[in-house]
Amino acid sequence: MSLLILKFAAPERAIAAPPPYAAGVTEDLAKTRASRITDLVYDLDLVIPDAKEKPIRAKALISMVLRGSGPVILDFEGPRERVESVKLNSKATSWDYANGHLILEAVEAGSVRLEIAFIAGDGPLNRDENYLYSLFVPNRASAAFPCFDQPDLKARYRLALEVPSTWTAVSNGPLLSTESSGGRRRFQFSETRPLSTYLFAFAAGQFRVEESLWKGKPIRFFHRETDEERIKRNLGVIFELHRKALDWLEQYTSIAYAFDKFDFVGIPAFQFSGMEHPGAILYRDSKLFLDESATQTEILERASLIAHETSHMWFGDLVTMRWFNDVWTKEVFANFIAAKIVNPSFPDINHELRFFLAHYPAAYEIDRTAGTHPIRQPLENMNDAASLYGPIIYQKAPIVMRQLETLIGAEAMRSGLRRYLKQFSYANATWPDLVSILDGSTEIDLKQWSGNWVEKEGRPIITTRVGLRQGRVRSIAFQQFDPLGRGLMWPQVITPVVGFDRELKEFRTKVEGKTTDLSGLRGAPGPDFVLPDARGIGYARFELDPESRRYLVSHLHELPDPIARASAWVILYECMVEREIQATDLMTTLRRTLNAETEELNINSFLTSLGQLYWGFLLPHQRADIAAAVEQDIWHLLEAAPSQSLKSAFFKALMAIATTDSGIRRLRDVWAHRLLIPGLSLSEQDEMRLAFQLAIRVAPENEEILRQQSRRIKNPDRKREFEFIAPSVSASVEVRDQFFQSLGQAPNRTHEPWVLEALSYLHHPLRAETAIRYVQPSLELLEETKATGGIFFPKRWLDATLSGHNSEQAADIVRRFLKDHPKYPARLKGKILQSADLLFRKATIIATRSDRR
Repeated sequence: MSLLILKFAAPERAIAAPPPYAAGVTEDLAKTRASRITDLVYDLDLVIPDAKEKPIRAKALISMVLRGSGPVILDFEGPRERVESVKLNSKATSWDYANGHLILEAVEAGSVRLEIAFIAGDGPLNRDENYLYSLFVPNRASAAFPCFDQPDLKARYRLALEVPSTWTAVSNGPLLSTESSGGRRRFQFSETRPLSTYLFAFAAGQFRVEESLWKGKPIRFFHRETDEERIKRNLGVIFELHRKALDWLEQYTSIAYAFDKFDFVGIPAFQFSGMEHPGAILYRDSKLFLDESATQTEILERASLIAHETSHMWFGDLVTMRWFNDVWTKEVFANFIAAKIVNPSFPDINHELRFFLAHYPAAYEIDRTAGTHPIRQPLENMNDAASLYGPIIYQKAPIVMRQLETLIGAEAMRSGLRRYLKQFSYANATWPDLVSILDGSTEIDLKQWSGNWVEKEGRPIITTRVGLRQGRVRSIAFQQFDPLGRGLMWPQVITPVVGFDRELKEFRTKVEGKTTDLSGLRGAPGPDFVLPDARGIGYARFELDPESRRYLVSHLHELPDPIARASAWVILYECMVEREIQATDLMTTLRRTLNAETEELNINSFLTSLGQLYWGFLLPHQRADIAAAVEQDIWHLLEAAPSQSLKSAFFKALMAIATTDSGIRRLRDVWAHRLLIPGLSLSEQDEMRLAFQLAIRVAPENEEILRQQSRRIKNPDRKREFEFIAPSVSASVEVRDQFFQSLGQAPNRTHEPWVLEALSYLHHPLRAETAIRYVQPSLELLEETKATGGIFFPKRWLDATLSGHNSEQAADIVRRFLKDHPKYPARLKGKILQSADLLFRKATIIATRSDRR
């Protein structure tokens, strides 16, 4: 939604034009309001009509204590006609509206009651025919109702919802009463604990409600799943994972769950995996209801997601950042703590490996780009808060926090976090507040440490130097330098392994200055290789010496430790994108390693890399040369896999890369139920994905496959999902063109996961030549996706658009767009540079290989 000054004829109740208040919430406005407003309470009453096209009429009673007389500036996105009346202390009052603010110019100090009748904004209320849900993060509450939309003005909420008689409802507070009359139902919820606006939430609709107990208290799950077997298979695990997370957090923090109830909701096509509203967590339903064919990675991701959102009840909800520049603090601790919570539930999992794979590749993918940024970013206006989110917050920050825990000790970290939570309960805090608490428990200068790791962007380069004299080790050293030329040093622990004729020597050393020597190896025979961080603890662009690089390319699969194999693979992949290793050589390494790998977490990671290498970095003739052999490898691994989760991982990999006639025929037979794979069951969702992949590959049968698959689907929400995505895989270029053009209208982008999946098919590598025409208009739509979409949507929109391309033509379109828009919003430009980085690298590598052929 564009935030413009809207000019209308002033009604009689309006006062003279106010001073120019900037759109959004500036940091100065936020500080002024926080210094003047206390004891804030919102009483909200919304009437949800039967038809989603009809407006939602609403009333707000906003109570507060005001320090000092002066203007009261509320946030409420226009148009101003949505405001029907305003009363101040029960009397009609004059007001004005500008740049998304409802303004009362002269309000006396003391107790203030504002009564506002208005039409609620639809944007953040996500209305469907049979349900709706609010999503106000980071500053979308003001798009729905008048409020002070900043995190440090916590308030208590009392909510009343009137909905169709077949609907139920849930919100942050406990249900106080329900009344039914005239085909309508009214839900009244109790007053909440203090919450920031972005944490206030409600959902209403035709939901099924499941109930369980935690410590004798009910916890409820609202959902729309219709498959009874799917419900039965998942329900007990979903409740148990929540209970375990709550128990663990209470024990770790020594603080009891701080809110009055614990409910959660499964939403079809929810924008995020989850959102941490206390008492009403929202999840994407498919992240909770896993298919029988779920991979080990998907099972772990569900557990981590539940632990993450539950952790937020303490980190983010109980204690909230004062300003959104510290949004990373709630996310880092949710991810950092979630990794600890999940461990006891999966005793057979290698959790160090799990942490490495879940965080490092995604963080490196951003930190290597020209669009990278610090963990803690400056923020002048809440309008830009959504652009702060991304892998640097979610993946790099937990790595940094683990390094901090390693430096100061786990018990010091835990003790500091307990003091932090107790000191700032139901209030707001900053990152420096926590640093000050932790600083007292260590001799390390945490302010300087934070300055390099948290306040500055980028990562160090750590280069391995092996000095030999007459075939004997003279020195092995690691040299650290700042690739951005600032002279920064990143103090951290790394865990090198040095290999001597199949004998491995492990080390654990602290890298602090420019050069760190490994002691105790002088005079040893020249090593086969040096792997600078075999335990996956250090964070850097690790540059291998030439001998180590050659050895690991040939012998990666022989490393005995699964974390060492994962770490070495990530380092080799980084070498490849830096053009130090040929993609064809790395593909050979990967195939050899994949055939020998026994650790399921690594297998899932290697299969992801297989698709990236196969489609992104190989020339067409190189793919054609190995296609049959790669497909046969995966099929044999699928047949031999000892578990359904592994079989599912291999089958999904085959779906992603199959190009030969025999491979496609095999997939076609599985989809048609002519070929059954022992030990693998495909769900309705699996068959939908398989149908889409086949539709891209078999033009003559395209429409018939889609029609048959549509008829198979029983769940109405999945049926709508399928019908939405199907045009993106049509054999007709005209149909695909029309589909893409439809995405130019914001209402057609409402179900963001559907849009992103459709875009990934539209830009599939097999369709890249015809999809190139969508790249420029996709870039032109980016600012609108930020204005109308969720916090992750712009970056994911770019990823889905660019990831299927590797041509210089596509790269040039992006470069030209950036050149033609020199004043493009900085943070969105950063997102483009992040998403396009791999495209630029792929295009350069492909062009170089094409020239040599």
